[in-house]
Amino acid sequence: MTVDTLLIYKDKSILEALEKLNKILYLSEVSRLILFVIDDNKKVIGSLTDGDIRRSLVKNADINQKVSEVCNSEFIFEYEKEDYLDLKTYRKKDIKILPILNKERQLLKIIDLEKTKASLPLECMIMAGGRGKRLSPLTDSIPKPMLPLGSKPIIEHNIDRLISFGIKKFYISVKYLGEQIQDYFGDGSSKGVTIEYIWEDQPLGTAGALALVEKFETENILLMNSDLFTNVDFEDLYLDMVRHNAQMAVASTEYKVDVPYAVFETDNHSVRAFQEKPSYVYHSNAGIYILNRKLINKIPKNEFFDITTLMETLVEEGGKLIHSPIIGFWIDIGKPIDYKQAQEFVKHIE
Repeated sequence: MTVDTLLIYKDKSILEALEKLNKILYLSEVSRLILFVIDDNKKVIGSLTDGDIRRSLVKNADINQKVSEVCNSEFIFEYEKEDYLDLKTYRKKDIKILPILNKERQLLKIIDLEKTKASLPLECMIMAGGRGKRLSPLTDSIPKPMLPLGSKPIIEHNIDRLISFGIKKFYISVKYLGEQIQDYFGDGSSKGVTIEYIWEDQPLGTAGALALVEKFETENILLMNSDLFTNVDFEDLYLDMVRHNAQMAVASTEYKVDVPYAVFETDNHSVRAFQEKPSYVYHSNAGIYILNRKLINKIPKNEFFDITTLMETLVEEGGKLIHSPIIGFWIDIGKPIDYKQAQEFVKHIE
């Protein structure tokens, strides 16, 4: 769907507007029937819903009345910008569709607040080049990210969730059977996004592919593993990074260790205290990162380089690395038991 689908000229009748709204009714891309009224310069002068038309007909009973006379000229909109846009402000006002205009007040795009959780100023790289040996023989002919999970592949669950947070530009790092991933998603246009593929001639670790991108356009980059199944809140992760003025934020998951025995606190041979069968909770790396693009300069080109090495370098140099706990579910699909757990879990959320 293009934005032209939602535009109607100011001198058109409300009958013509109804006909256009009726066509929009059958589009899955928008959750509310709405048009934007434009003048001769394509400047948006108002919004028009089926409710506006009904109220006009009740008042005047004139199906030929011009849409410019019945539209809402005080509609809420936002100008295009590259910074973070807080959609919570508009949800509080019960806004369903937020138009984004350029400086000439021409419609560039809409944000459907029924489908979009956030509007994050991030480009994303998804690491999808691994062999997935522990899931063999399932991965002997299918790359691990393409293993089905419910009605779609694992990686598609992640891409769709990222799209719902406003991310429009993706890089997918591929190697093993990467052609299957490229054939499935293509250039991303079927999902309304742009996808580029970074081919690894040799394994580059969990961060090496970042150095192969010629230029990232956003100040911060989201990097994640493709074999995760999670409902992580990417907006919370991004805002935590901004609030703490950090160079990198890492999503974390809790890892609990239950010790089946009493644990002593000792001084040489003397027991000072002890805990009976204690449990310890650790914050572990969940494979999802947001990093400032300047850090990519520290990654060597065409060399194996893990994201943990970059994290260590950042800490050693006195930079700021934070973690942000995931509130929700998170499954790292690395072993058959993980894949089985995710297959059972997805049945309850699709």
